[in-house]
Amino acid sequence: MNKEQKSKLEYILKKVAIEWNFEIYSLKIHTNQNPIVIEIILKKTSGDDISLDDCVLFNAPASEKIENSNLLNCSYVLEIGSQGVSDELTSERDFKTFKGFPVNVELNQKNSKIKFLNGLLYEKSKDYLAINIKGKIKKIPFDEVLKISLSTLKD
Repeated sequence: MNKEQKSKLEYILKKVAIEWNFEIYSLKIHTNQNPIVIEIILKKTSGDDISLDDCVLFNAPASEKIENSNLLNCSYVLEIGSQGVSDELTSERDFKTFKGFPVNVELNQKNSKIKFLNGLLYEKSKDYLAINIKGKIKKIPFDEVLKISLSTLKD
Protein backbone atom coordinates (compact mmCIF):
# COMPACT_ATOMS: atom_id res chain seq x y z
CA MET A 1 0.00 0.00 0.00
CA ASN A 2 1.53 3.30 -1.06
CA LYS A 3 1.12 6.78 0.49
CA GLU A 4 -1.55 7.84 -1.99
CA GLN A 5 -3.67 4.77 -1.23
CA LYS A 6 -3.25 5.36 2.51
CA SER A 7 -4.33 9.00 2.11
CA LYS A 8 -7.39 7.99 0.09
CA LEU A 9 -8.34 5.36 2.65
CA GLU A 10 -7.93 7.86 5.47
CA TYR A 11 -10.11 10.39 3.62
CA ILE A 12 -12.85 7.79 3.02
CA LEU A 13 -12.87 6.66 6.65
CA LYS A 14 -12.97 10.23 7.96
CA LYS A 15 -16.02 10.94 5.79
CA VAL A 16 -17.76 7.82 7.16
CA ALA A 17 -16.93 8.90 10.70
CA ILE A 18 -18.50 12.34 10.14
CA GLU A 19 -21.68 10.72 8.75
CA TRP A 20 -22.01 8.73 11.98
CA ASN A 21 -21.17 11.68 14.32
CA PHE A 22 -17.72 10.32 15.10
CA GLU A 23 -14.26 11.74 14.69
CA ILE A 24 -11.21 9.63 13.95
CA TYR A 25 -8.78 10.29 16.77
CA SER A 26 -6.16 8.00 15.31
CA LEU A 27 -5.82 5.82 12.21
CA LYS A 28 -2.96 3.39 11.81
CA ILE A 29 -2.49 1.00 8.93
CA HIS A 30 -0.08 -1.79 9.81
CA THR A 31 1.09 -3.00 6.40
CA ASN A 32 3.89 -5.03 7.98
CA GLN A 33 1.38 -7.57 9.30
CA ASN A 34 -0.34 -10.35 7.42
CA PRO A 35 -3.20 -9.70 7.06
CA ILE A 36 -2.92 -5.91 7.09
CA VAL A 37 -4.40 -4.34 10.25
CA ILE A 38 -6.40 -1.12 10.01
CA GLU A 39 -6.65 0.33 13.52
CA ILE A 40 -9.18 3.12 14.06
CA ILE A 41 -9.57 4.97 17.35
CA LEU A 42 -12.87 6.89 17.50
CA LYS A 43 -14.15 9.91 19.40
CA LYS A 44 -17.71 11.18 19.46
CA THR A 45 -18.13 14.66 18.02
CA SER A 46 -20.32 15.45 21.05
CA GLY A 47 -17.45 14.67 23.41
CA ASP A 48 -19.34 11.80 25.04
CA ASP A 49 -17.60 8.51 25.75
CA ILE A 50 -17.34 5.84 23.03
CA SER A 51 -19.08 2.58 23.92
CA LEU A 52 -18.58 -0.91 22.57
CA ASP A 53 -21.90 -0.49 20.74
CA ASP A 54 -20.51 2.62 19.00
CA CYS A 55 -17.51 0.63 17.78
CA VAL A 56 -19.80 -2.12 16.50
CA LEU A 57 -22.07 0.48 14.86
CA PHE A 58 -19.13 2.02 12.98
CA ASN A 59 -17.70 -1.33 11.85
CA ALA A 60 -20.25 -2.11 9.09
CA PRO A 61 -20.18 1.25 7.25
CA ALA A 62 -16.39 1.46 7.56
CA SER A 63 -15.95 -2.07 6.20
CA GLU A 64 -18.38 -1.38 3.37
CA LYS A 65 -16.53 1.79 2.31
CA ILE A 66 -13.16 0.02 2.45
CA GLU A 67 -14.48 -2.82 0.28
CA ASN A 68 -16.15 -0.47 -2.23
CA SER A 69 -13.03 1.69 -2.53
CA ASN A 70 -11.00 -1.12 -4.16
CA LEU A 71 -7.90 0.35 -2.49
CA LEU A 72 -6.99 -2.96 -0.87
CA ASN A 73 -6.45 -6.05 -2.94
CA CYS A 74 -5.54 -8.22 0.03
CA SER A 75 -7.11 -9.43 3.25
CA TYR A 76 -7.19 -7.11 6.25
CA VAL A 77 -8.36 -6.91 9.84
CA LEU A 78 -10.38 -3.86 10.94
CA GLU A 79 -9.95 -2.92 14.60
CA ILE A 80 -12.17 -0.17 15.99
CA GLY A 81 -11.75 1.14 19.51
CA SER A 82 -11.86 4.16 21.77
CA GLN A 83 -9.11 6.29 23.25
CA GLY A 84 -9.59 4.67 26.59
CA VAL A 85 -8.65 6.53 29.71
CA SER A 86 -5.66 8.82 29.43
CA ASP A 87 -3.57 9.61 32.45
CA GLU A 88 -3.32 13.26 31.34
CA LEU A 89 -6.03 15.56 32.69
CA THR A 90 -7.27 18.03 30.09
CA SER A 91 -11.03 18.56 30.31
CA GLU A 92 -13.17 20.14 33.01
CA ARG A 93 -14.76 16.73 33.41
CA ASP A 94 -11.34 15.17 34.15
CA PHE A 95 -10.67 17.70 36.90
CA LYS A 96 -14.05 17.09 38.54
CA THR A 97 -13.81 13.30 38.25
CA PHE A 98 -10.30 13.04 39.65
CA LYS A 99 -10.52 15.63 42.45
CA GLY A 100 -8.62 14.19 45.42
CA PHE A 101 -6.57 11.80 43.27
CA PRO A 102 -2.76 11.88 43.16
CA VAL A 103 -1.42 13.99 40.28
CA ASN A 104 1.95 14.85 38.84
CA VAL A 105 2.24 18.44 37.63
CA GLU A 106 4.97 19.25 35.13
CA LEU A 107 6.10 22.88 35.32
CA ASN A 108 7.70 25.05 32.64
CA GLN A 109 10.47 26.17 35.03
CA LYS A 110 10.33 29.80 33.92
CA ASN A 111 10.06 31.10 37.50
CA SER A 112 11.34 28.10 39.41
CA LYS A 113 13.93 25.35 39.30
CA ILE A 114 11.26 22.80 40.28
CA LYS A 115 10.25 20.67 37.28
CA PHE A 116 7.58 18.46 38.90
CA LEU A 117 5.15 18.71 41.80
CA ASN A 118 3.30 15.72 43.16
CA GLY A 119 0.20 15.88 45.34
CA LEU A 120 -3.56 15.43 45.47
CA LEU A 121 -5.71 17.33 42.98
CA TYR A 122 -7.51 19.94 45.06
CA GLU A 123 -9.03 22.55 42.74
CA LYS A 124 -8.87 23.93 39.21
CA SER A 125 -9.93 27.45 38.38
CA LYS A 126 -9.53 29.38 35.15
CA ASP A 127 -6.33 30.97 36.53
CA TYR A 128 -4.64 28.32 38.64
CA LEU A 129 -4.37 24.70 39.67
CA ALA A 130 -4.38 23.87 43.38
CA ILE A 131 -2.87 20.66 44.72
CA ASN A 132 -2.60 19.34 48.24
CA ILE A 133 1.04 18.57 49.06
CA LYS A 134 1.27 16.81 52.42
CA GLY A 135 -1.64 18.84 53.84
CA LYS A 136 -0.64 22.23 52.40
CA ILE A 137 -2.53 23.69 49.45
CA LYS A 138 -0.24 25.00 46.70
CA LYS A 139 -1.76 27.21 43.99
CA ILE A 140 0.09 27.08 40.68
CA PRO A 141 -0.71 29.67 38.00
CA PHE A 142 -1.71 27.95 34.74
CA ASP A 143 0.95 29.79 32.75
CA GLU A 144 3.51 27.77 34.74
CA VAL A 145 1.82 24.38 34.13
CA LEU A 146 2.85 22.24 31.16
CA LYS A 147 1.04 18.99 31.95
CA ILE A 148 -1.14 17.45 34.66
CA SER A 149 -1.24 13.65 34.88
CA LEU A 150 -2.66 11.06 37.23
CA SER A 151 0.12 9.43 39.22
CA THR A 152 0.91 7.40 42.24
CA LEU A 153 1.52 9.49 45.35
CA LYS A 154 5.18 9.64 46.33
CA ASP A 155 6.42 10.28 49.84
